[in-house]
Amino acid sequence: MMLWLQLLICLVSIGFAGYYLSRYGDIIAEKTGMSASWVGLILLSTATSLPELITGISAVAWADAPNIAVGNALGSTVFNLGFLVILDALYQRETIYSRAAQGHILSAALGALMIAFAGFSLLLDNAGISPVIGHIGLYTPFFVLTYFVAIRAVHRYEQRTLDAYTEASIERYPHTTLRQAITGFTLAALAVVAAGTWLPFVAKDIAELMGWGQSFVGTLLVAAVTSAPEIVVTISALRIGALDMPIANLLGSNLFNIIYLAVDDLFYTKGALLSNVDSSHALTAFTAVMMSTLAIVGFIFRPQRPALLKLTWISLGLLLFYILNTWILFQHGQ
Repeated sequence: MMLWLQLLICLVSIGFAGYYLSRYGDIIAEKTGMSASWVGLILLSTATSLPELITGISAVAWADAPNIAVGNALGSTVFNLGFLVILDALYQRETIYSRAAQGHILSAALGALMIAFAGFSLLLDNAGISPVIGHIGLYTPFFVLTYFVAIRAVHRYEQRTLDAYTEASIERYPHTTLRQAITGFTLAALAVVAAGTWLPFVAKDIAELMGWGQSFVGTLLVAAVTSAPEIVVTISALRIGALDMPIANLLGSNLFNIIYLAVDDLFYTKGALLSNVDSSHALTAFTAVMMSTLAIVGFIFRPQRPALLKLTWISLGLLLFYILNTWILFQHGQ
């Protein structure tokens, strides 16, 4: 019970701090006056993805749990795409796919490219045929390069959406100064760092106690906890009618989750990170690719009405992929 209580504390801490990270990050972007939409995209996505970064570093550097780190990064991509199902159920006006901006196709496609390469690299590393530089896999510089190209392209396509969102933020926070925003952002970041550092140790103990594989725990439990900020920001944005912001946040966070694999690889000194984890993570990666592809089909086809249980057939497919991935990892993950 104490372990599950500790997991709950991590969840509450990350979720609570994640709300303030995104809130103050958006205010900082606006009040600096430096390319508001560009800085807003970077800060918002970085803020909501910060738990994955801290948890991954802690898992590989101190907890010696590389499977939890990789499971967390890749599991968060599946979780973010699965959360589109919740959005579809909560959005009452029409289906989210019929109202979403076409620019989301770009971020989903670029995310699928990076996730697919992560899965491809994982299979190569497990087969012992992937080259390394020291203890770093050659996929790491590719992740970094592709990330910067992708984030620039996504920014150019989503600029109007982000401008509209940040303008609304000025009206809601007229009395918050830049100094207050920076202080709040820093305190929230420290809370996430503390909870994210603690989380891999709790997850590792839960895996041992329950007899579950670290791959399963990292992909399901840890990914769900570290995705709490995305959930908070997504629901908050949906409540004020900003549909494109939660979708952009979820898809944009997937780009960050893959770049965090490169960061974890730098901190893991026992060899290339993907060479020392279970190959079942490739299943999660390619599940995320299939889910991304299905989401792209939805943004292009734009279904007009729900098919079953207030969900479109696109969302039903996403839900099926998420459940199937979870079940297989529970049965066969290490």
